[in-house]
Amino acid sequence: MDPETPPLEPRAARLPEASGSPASRRKDGSTPKPSWLKVPLPGGEGYARLKTLTQELGLHTVCQEARCPNIGECWKGDHATMTLMVLGDECTRRCRFCAVKTVDRAAPPDPAEPEHVGTAVAAMNLGYVVITSVDRDDLPDGGSGHYAECIRSIRARAPRTVVETLIPDYRGTDLATLMAARPDVLAHNVEVVDRLQRKIRDPRCSFARSLETLAGAKQHDPDVFTKSSLMLGLGETHDEVVDALTRLRAAGVDFLTLGQYLRPTKNHAPVREYVTPERFDELERLGRAMGFQYVASGPLVRSSYKAGEFFAARLVRERRARRSEETR
Repeated sequence: MDPETPPLEPRAARLPEASGSPASRRKDGSTPKPSWLKVPLPGGEGYARLKTLTQELGLHTVCQEARCPNIGECWKGDHATMTLMVLGDECTRRCRFCAVKTVDRAAPPDPAEPEHVGTAVAAMNLGYVVITSVDRDDLPDGGSGHYAECIRSIRARAPRTVVETLIPDYRGTDLATLMAARPDVLAHNVEVVDRLQRKIRDPRCSFARSLETLAGAKQHDPDVFTKSSLMLGLGETHDEVVDALTRLRAAGVDFLTLGQYLRPTKNHAPVREYVTPERFDELERLGRAMGFQYVASGPLVRSSYKAGEFFAARLVRERRARRSEETR
């Protein structure tokens, strides 16, 4: 717990009301975006350099393909952060919040991709990299072996880079395969509160299965930092959010991100409310009081978020330094 944050009684906390009341809706039922969701267009030398490099190296980044509002912030400076997507751009699951193309069977993974990923991370001198992917239920191991090879390739070519893997809900031998490569941070997103799982995520997903993935990572490597993310604005109640956070802490999750759900297209799940910055601030305090080591909470916060990754990188490097001292 943050010593500067006073403990809160989770179910007694009173949060400001969210925006998006019926009176503020348009005639078509949608709600106009509030001012706090507006961000400047990305730019600058660092952003331009990384954009060019990703094009030259043929990389797929979630930052660009998901039109992340924080790309301008994350892609600037000498120690940029980036989220790379491996295993193709076709998913075998159909979640109502995601705009990625869905298929029953996607193209085979590129066997040269792990080498390309390692080479690219080294060339871009990334301080922190997130490796994520679509779900690949069509592969015998769900793609976990490919993930592991990407981690090893980065370790060989860019040993100082902190590696986070944002993975599907691997369990059993698939999770063991991934964890054998020893990512610094293991992330898996529960996405929404328990009640909304079947409405928003693919039927193969569940809150319980996601918790099993997160807790299982700690069983394989007690030193790994684990992370999860929750989208708000889909009709969840405050008590349901508190319940989700409580269960994540019980699973040993270290880092938490909370952000506003934004509808990719009219064919996706609608936004039920735009949660106010004040409410996100209160939830951040609540998460810290519950014992999360780090909480990033805000309308534009996403699972991969530079401020949080700086914090995680510091903890990872401190741990590496301790291990180095112990082996001398």
